[in-house]
Amino acid sequence: MPLWKKLWLLFAVIWLVVSALNAGTILAFSEQQEKAFRPIVIGLGVPALAYLLAWLWDRRRRRGGGEGDDQLL
Repeated sequence: MPLWKKLWLLFAVIWLVVSALNAGTILAFSEQQEKAFRPIVIGLGVPALAYLLAWLWDRRRRRGGGEGDDQLL
């Protein structure tokens, strides 16, 4: 498994746990439970968007094929 996928998986798990705790707190203690919808949507959307961007970046980087593609500068 490539490094970017491992890092994305770590990020996604942490992000989902924090979002779930946020939504759970809103559902448990708030009288306006519809406010929990936003953290749930953001909790699912941000990791998906991050994966898409990382996948596109990796695909673009691999497609280049020239010398020195792995260098930062």
